[in-house]
Amino acid sequence: MLPEGCISVIISFTTPVDAIRLSILSRGFKAAAESDIVWDKFLPSDHQHIVSRSVSPILLDNKKDLYFRLSESPILLDKGKMSFWLEKTNGKKCYLLSSRQLTISYSDTELFWEYTFDADSRFPEVALLNNVDLLDIRGKIGTRELSSRTNYDEDEAEERATIVILAARTPKGKLPEKRSDGWLEVAIGKLYNGESGDDNGDVEARLLDSRPFHAKVGLIIEGIEFRPI
Repeated sequence: MLPEGCISVIISFTTPVDAIRLSILSRGFKAAAESDIVWDKFLPSDHQHIVSRSVSPILLDNKKDLYFRLSESPILLDKGKMSFWLEKTNGKKCYLLSSRQLTISYSDTELFWEYTFDADSRFPEVALLNNVDLLDIRGKIGTRELSSRTNYDEDEAEERATIVILAARTPKGKLPEKRSDGWLEVAIGKLYNGESGDDNGDVEARLLDSRPFHAKVGLIIEGIEFRPI
């Protein structure tokens, strides 16, 4: 049988799902499949930087525990302005930008928008729409934050992602879909993120409804999400 280190290197070229399956085959495979060599490869290359931005300290003994911590429970980053987690099956990066991280037209005027607490939100505040004619919401994230070589599209599977906005009501007749966390979501865009380092720019998701004399009322925004599905 090959040395444990060699087996770990081989397993690191598979997937998290494969590693879990191999870990139940035998004691030899279990030790190799659970090693830091394997799970460090499954974690994003910048995971240490990401974890350092967490609002709450994350102290774990090994890379496997860290992987499952990040894939099973989102963490708040950058003073609570965004949420981060991993897609459990492939380790792709997911983000939810809070309403405070978005650019929302007229959000500085309480007559139109106000920020309020919502017990169902992971963030301290959500944006509540009182009444506007022009609905214009934008969310921006750096391409380096996203997983490379990944399509972000609401219609594709596995290593693809959708950009969604969470809302109680949506414009233009789009029907929201209910999420497992109780919020509703609507897909508003797609993109492909190429090789890491190809572009150090930003990608922007936007929800716009500029129809005159169509008042928008009662929308609750938790944020804009970029996630692999």
